[in-house]
Amino acid sequence: MKLPVLLLTLLIFFNLACKHPPVVKHNGEKDLISFKPVWGVAYSEISRLTANGLSFTDYGYQMEPQWRINFVSNDSASIYSPTKGKFINFPLTRGYDSIFNTARTWLKVKAMNRDSLKLEMINSYGDTVDTRGEKLYMTFYADDYIKNTLHTDTSVLKRPNRKDSVFIRALSDAANKDYTKAFAARQPAFLSSTSPRVKVKKWVAEGDLLNHFDTSDDYMHPTFDVAISKAHADFYYSFSVYIDSDGQMHYNQPLIPFLGQSLKDNYIRQSTAVMNSYLKHYLKVTPGKTLNMLHASEINIHVQGITGI
Repeated sequence: MKLPVLLLTLLIFFNLACKHPPVVKHNGEKDLISFKPVWGVAYSEISRLTANGLSFTDYGYQMEPQWRINFVSNDSASIYSPTKGKFINFPLTRGYDSIFNTARTWLKVKAMNRDSLKLEMINSYGDTVDTRGEKLYMTFYADDYIKNTLHTDTSVLKRPNRKDSVFIRALSDAANKDYTKAFAARQPAFLSSTSPRVKVKKWVAEGDLLNHFDTSDDYMHPTFDVAISKAHADFYYSFSVYIDSDGQMHYNQPLIPFLGQSLKDNYIRQSTAVMNSYLKHYLKVTPGKTLNMLHASEINIHVQGITGI
């Protein structure tokens, strides 16, 4: 009976003597993460996926891998700003269970070494952080690993996977059978004028620190100003339309609230008439597409008619 006890003692001693690398343990302990093992490593995000392996949502939102990050110390991270075209140093606050905050974002380290980094996005509500995670995962590769080991570049690694293609095909088929099942096109529908009487201007989203340099509104809610001169009357209407895969317009709904149903009905009638009489005749419509698949999508239009100009 003494031999098994001796073996067990030796095994315990051996395990205690082994030095584990200073990375995330993920064995139930609430460890305070240290980035010292990867200080100075330049990482580029190559994928941002949900738990099911997709980078697209049912609404057509694509979770693009955009971050480039370098951990300067345990208290500072350098993150690339695409709008400023340079890296900016941000304070880094560490929490327990491998959670940290930088650039106004809460993240949890799932795996980390000098070749790769996997982070999970964390939801926060005021002063409360939901440590259960958002089930949205960011995968980074070190720039040196991409260049000298994989012998490729980030543009190749960032390409949507086969799951995304199958998913978007299913969404496209449904939207093309019924345009009311439209979803946001990654290359959004576009309007252009065919007449000197009509001017078209597309709204452009600007990314900044407050929205994490997010410009997805450009394709999630494509919005156009349309100005018509020598119109039959002075008017201004705001409404959304479906653009089907053939580039045809279908009225959806007004973009303003109403105090009564009769006012709303009259607004819809008049704005629909403007769409049918002006927009369909003087605009060229290019349908939206995602992963090179044409499909129905939705756009917003603010149209102004001016007489005598």
